[in-house]
Amino acid sequence: MTTKCLFCDEDGGEVLWRDGRCRVVLAGEPFSGFCRVIWSEHVREMTDLSAPNRAHLMHVVYAVESALRARLTPAKMNIASLGNQTPHLHWHVIPRFADDSHFPDSVWAPRVRDAAPRPLPDDFVAALAGDLAAMLGASTAR
Repeated sequence: MTTKCLFCDEDGGEVLWRDGRCRVVLAGEPFSGFCRVIWSEHVREMTDLSAPNRAHLMHVVYAVESALRARLTPAKMNIASLGNQTPHLHWHVIPRFADDSHFPDSVWAPRVRDAAPRPLPDDFVAALAGDLAAMLGASTAR
């Protein structure tokens, strides 16, 4: 069924971990390690969730940040929940590097330099998925 909501109709990236409430994806963005944590049900705002669900979602966001920091040792981590273009509750978890194309500005700002994304290790997806499973529990099937 098509709902005209990107995150209801598609995974939003390569699924690394999921449970009955949310999923973590490696986004197809031109920034190394850019992940999203996407709430499974279609809600627009954090306050649409119960307090326990908000706590669960943020626990997952923090786990993704921690795992990315350990794997990639970025200069800074950016965490954002915007949803202006896709009004489905999701968080961006973005490792930032001093030599990336937009640093120190937001990834949504104009480029400040030409720079290709840092290559990720060949085993990055499996390793990060394993880190998340260890931190959050086994991922549930689709």
